[in-house]
Amino acid sequence: MEDKRMGYGRSLLLVSFSNWFKVCLHVLLGLCLALTLHGCQPNQPTPSASDAPTIDTAETAPDAATPESADAALPTDTQAFVDSAGPDGLYDPPRGDIRLVVISDLNSAYGSTDYDPEIDKAVALLPFWKPDMVVCSGDMVAGQDPTLSEAQLNAMWAAFDDHVAAPLRQANLPYGFTIGNHDASGAQGVSGGFLFERERTVTRNYWDDPAHDSNIEFVDRNDFPFYYSFKFDDVFFLAWDGSSFKIPQDKLDWVEQALESPEAQSARIKILLGHLPLYAITVGRDLPGEVMANADQLREMLERHNVHTYISGHHHAYYPGHKGDLQLLHMGILGSGPRPFVGSALQPRKALTVLDINFDDPELTTYTTYDMQTLALIEFEELPRFISGHNGMVLRRDVEMEDLSQEERSLCASQLGAELCRA
Repeated sequence: MEDKRMGYGRSLLLVSFSNWFKVCLHVLLGLCLALTLHGCQPNQPTPSASDAPTIDTAETAPDAATPESADAALPTDTQAFVDSAGPDGLYDPPRGDIRLVVISDLNSAYGSTDYDPEIDKAVALLPFWKPDMVVCSGDMVAGQDPTLSEAQLNAMWAAFDDHVAAPLRQANLPYGFTIGNHDASGAQGVSGGFLFERERTVTRNYWDDPAHDSNIEFVDRNDFPFYYSFKFDDVFFLAWDGSSFKIPQDKLDWVEQALESPEAQSARIKILLGHLPLYAITVGRDLPGEVMANADQLREMLERHNVHTYISGHHHAYYPGHKGDLQLLHMGILGSGPRPFVGSALQPRKALTVLDINFDDPELTTYTTYDMQTLALIEFEELPRFISGHNGMVLRRDVEMEDLSQEERSLCASQLGAELCRA
């Protein structure tokens, strides 16, 4: 090995000066070319975590997204309504395990195929709230008029489909609902027949059409759309025909059986949908016939079967109430004719409620309700602490009987008597 190294050194000494100069020149030219090419390359920053592919988590974790990234995904008309809410945009509540958007009383004048702008606004805003389901407590069309022809009735349902049902189907959003008096009144004549039988037939035909699939998971649809039950995840829903004030005994028997079904028993919350409320809350509806008959007995039956919430419409005012162990969500109106509360000077408002279900929360449900004309929040504290309708007191959701002052109790007793002034 030593001889080889010595031979190699002697060979280098034999290289002529000219050859040595050529070698050095080639080396220098090579280095200059390499430096020139390197300077032409674009800057290559050090890779970071932000360069990795990202997953859009706005739906599952909305708080993690910046307002700019969340807004960028919204349709143009949705974004316009969000921006109209003010400089801070539209409030988006913390999301629960399940989110419902609850609407009610969409109709205008008898026979109308037009809808107030708040209906289209509510549908346009659904991509912002990203509900799991939309539910409605009745009055989707403007019937309950015996002079309306079958063609007019069908035209009303076609208009509802255009404004509400078709957009929900296109968005693949389940739609649970109950029938209102303007959809297909259950009022009966002295002979026992339905006074609005034709409207009930048209309504049934509309909802039985496979093209109008509401995308819900039925438990019992034997008398759909008047009496039926369905489920979503761990929520059991029951809809009864509260389009008139009285439910026949055989239907009440069905209600009790449905609430004891395996699907109801395995649910973590039970919710009832009906149009007429149990207790009166607004002016012009504070009358027998405008609430469910035998309200206390119905409430006790629902409590016995552990129904958590009764969602109703018809009184055209948002009021988050409770009585006994039953939550009473009186839904605001989106259509024409909001009404003032009994015993209150508050201005009536159109409203929509986002209902979040939180299974780990003892309260189970949270309401976020919007004035649909201004998109401002309607806070509990803005509403009456209690309402004394003709058939009983209803307390605001965050108020208990012991919270009422002696003056408030005396006021109720003077209006209703002590027996009806209890929670």
